[in-house]
Amino acid sequence: MGTKSKISYVLDETDSKAVQLFTNLGMPRNLAKTLMYISQVDECRSIDVEQGADLRQPELCISMQELRRRGWAEKRDMKKKGKGRPVHVYKLTKPLDAILKSFEKEKIQEVETVEKNLQNLKELSKISNS
Repeated sequence: MGTKSKISYVLDETDSKAVQLFTNLGMPRNLAKTLMYISQVDECRSIDVEQGADLRQPELCISMQELRRRGWAEKRDMKKKGKGRPVHVYKLTKPLDAILKSFEKEKIQEVETVEKNLQNLKELSKISNS
């Protein structure tokens, strides 16, 4: 019995809604799709994510680099029989709710920065108007 017949996960309607919300909050769409896909499986190969999240290889590569840079995912190489490049296997390093918490913190900090800058602008405009 080979593993070829294994049906990969495919993003569903709930995942798509989550992707849309992440995108509304400023996360790149491909990154959100990759995150949602990987959060639904224990670990997966590049090809699984490409097919299941409907991404091209270069798009997935960029998204995976960002997930790894943020410390949200890790990659390992799976040895293949014979020649050829190793297969990359990905998995999240922390549960999705923990990732959501750090994303939330990031967004709140952005809002606080915007508020601070707006406040500074208001104060500057008072000075220049007096």
